[in-house]
Amino acid sequence: MRNLLDKIESPADIRHLSMNELKELCAELRDYMIECCSTNPGHLGSSLGAVELVVGIHYVFNTPEDKVVFDVGHQAYAHKILTGRKEIFRQNRKKDGISGFPKRSESIYDAFGAGHSSTSISAALGIAQAEKARETGNKTIALIGDGALSGGLAFEGLNNASEADLLMIINDNNISIDKNIGGIHEHLLNLTTHPTYNRLKDKVWNRMGEGKLREKIQRSVIRLKSNLVSTSGGDLFEALGLRYFGPVDGNDIVQVIGALQKLKSLKGPRVLHTITVTGTGYAPAEEDQTTWHAPGKFDPVDGKRLKNGDHKESRYQDVFGQVLLELARLDRRVVGVTPAMASGCGMNLLAKEMPERFFDVGIAEEHAVTFSAGMASAGMKPFCNIYSSFSQRAYDQIIHDVALQNLGVVLCLDRSGLVGEDGATHHGCYDIAAYRSIPGVVIAVPSDEIELKKMMYTAYKSENTPFVIRYPRGYGEGAPWMSCDFGILPVGKGEKVCDGEGIAVIAAGPVVRRAVEAAEECFEKTGKRPTVYNIRYIKPVDESILEEAMASETIITVEDGCVKGGLFGEVAEYSSMKGYRGTVIPAGIPDRFISQGTQAELRMECGIDKDSLFRLFLQEFSKRKEKSFGDKE
Repeated sequence: MRNLLDKIESPADIRHLSMNELKELCAELRDYMIECCSTNPGHLGSSLGAVELVVGIHYVFNTPEDKVVFDVGHQAYAHKILTGRKEIFRQNRKKDGISGFPKRSESIYDAFGAGHSSTSISAALGIAQAEKARETGNKTIALIGDGALSGGLAFEGLNNASEADLLMIINDNNISIDKNIGGIHEHLLNLTTHPTYNRLKDKVWNRMGEGKLREKIQRSVIRLKSNLVSTSGGDLFEALGLRYFGPVDGNDIVQVIGALQKLKSLKGPRVLHTITVTGTGYAPAEEDQTTWHAPGKFDPVDGKRLKNGDHKESRYQDVFGQVLLELARLDRRVVGVTPAMASGCGMNLLAKEMPERFFDVGIAEEHAVTFSAGMASAGMKPFCNIYSSFSQRAYDQIIHDVALQNLGVVLCLDRSGLVGEDGATHHGCYDIAAYRSIPGVVIAVPSDEIELKKMMYTAYKSENTPFVIRYPRGYGEGAPWMSCDFGILPVGKGEKVCDGEGIAVIAAGPVVRRAVEAAEECFEKTGKRPTVYNIRYIKPVDESILEEAMASETIITVEDGCVKGGLFGEVAEYSSMKGYRGTVIPAGIPDRFISQGTQAELRMECGIDKDSLFRLFLQEFSKRKEKSFGDKE
């Protein structure tokens, strides 16, 4: 029974509640999140840990006029539930439901969209300066997790925030407060946020005016405060010209509201350091925070995680992780680099057996690429694994630090294509189009687990060649990759996988299998099928396949990336230059952002599942009956 939560339609409804009622509301929010996420998986652990922070912000500040900006968005479930999305939260991350992340088009309470890390401070700073220019008097709050502070963009924002009227809340879930230090900080927080102290401080500084005496006294005060806050990391913020407060217990609603009420009236850039526990209020999530970041389906009573079907296939990330370990065993030059995705990409296997050859650089994709480039320049063979959508952040480094110097970095783009429920911020749609234009870069697109294994070996054997391998999220095709030997897949060479007539299908990645399945069904029902090619490499492309394909009346390209600039762009450009008189038809991700849904639903929406391709092949064969190849319009 949710006595309080059922009555909440907007943040205005919580501002009259007592402290005891707010505590009850926080408990009900947690229960509701656990209930919903047990059957509809999402990013649970972080949101459980941030409940009091979210409730406190909406209680103290006048949202949506006052703007709260979330970082990444993994902490925002309580925010969504409190801001008019309680019932539709059951459709969180589902097709035609709501996004799993803050989204401006979804609610006026979502001041800025999120999904990638370390953006909140820069965005909130921009909002704060806009509010100042418009003289609205509205407050701006950035809520950033400690992990996001490892991203360079967060520090760029901090470095620029020294003159802004901005409150930055650091949600720190990696350390505990020592009781003695905590007492000192509580007194310091009470003193530095007290209105009388701040009026007196401003009055003293104004009376003293500008001059060396004031500067000397200010330096002494700053040194004294820095010594007090250095044990909790506050001296970093003070050195950047930001006033530091805390730490406070971010899972104690009384402390949170007390601190926010005091800081609300202060001006200038303020940092409130809060300590929280990821998964707070749900024992399984508190005990295994990594697993419960996104646990999948589970029993809400005992926390037992439920199996998501029986799969004989391996996940692509598991193939990558095992193959990388095997290559590292072969050659001491092989190392692994990840920006905080060791378990997600499978690199935890290397980390466990060869920790000295494993480098987790934190949420810092730009650094991961340039760090890998430095290692390659010194004779190592780095495999840098970055999720495709996150690699967008390192575009300059891929060009300037890797490709321009012909360094043998192997950039493995996990989660390419349609990732599913994480939606538009996480789909790996743009990698082919982005990297295809870079001189000297190889772009490999394995169609199954065996090809991934052999392309990793091919990349390992390629000297002084920037090598991109892209592959999707989830399970593979069931190809027996464990029993197959290492081997070279010649760069720039594809293969014909299905003979046919009249229509040439050029496919890249796992959709090769869907194209073959569609072609076989077409043959069963019509006696005709298209010729299907597995292009394997987008760059350099196999021109012999393109030449052969142009003997057909129609060429269809199939890819799990954006058709603009992707494989379709490659084939259309080549065939146009060669004077091809037929038609090139794309099947892939269209020129719009694709929302959340299951991978199967989204592939159907984009027309790259087996049934959609079958219908496309039938349609094109039907056109051939109506018109002879070469007829003029």
